[in-house]
Amino acid sequence: MKTVTLDVQSPNDAMADFAQVWKSGKGSKADRISFATPELLWKVLTAKRWDLLKALCAAGPVTVREAARRVDRDVKAVHADLSALLRAGLLRRTESGQVEFPYATVKVEFLLQAA
Repeated sequence: MKTVTLDVQSPNDAMADFAQVWKSGKGSKADRISFATPELLWKVLTAKRWDLLKALCAAGPVTVREAARRVDRDVKAVHADLSALLRAGLLRRTESGQVEFPYATVKVEFLLQAA
C-alpha cells in the first residue's frame, strides 16, 4: 500500500530531509509533500479538494469528467480543484491527459505549538 505523507516544514527543513535521504542512498518508505505553513496546507486542501483526493485514492487514472461524477460536482469546478492539486504536486497527469492520485493512503502530520 503506497502512502503519501503531507506535512508542514520550512523549505530549509524540507531540503535538509531530502539531502539526507539522497546522501544515504536509501529511498523513503513513503512519499512526502511538505507545505511551508499550516495555513498553506489548508488553503490547498480545502474540504472539496479533500473529497476529491478521497474519491481518487488508488482509483488509477481518471478523466476530469469521471472525477466530477465520483464527487457529484460540476465539471468546471472539479477541473479548477484538480488544477490546484496538480500544481501542489498531489496529483499527476498521465500521458493521455487523465489525472491520477497514485496513493492508497494519506497521512497528515503537523505540530501545533504555543506561540
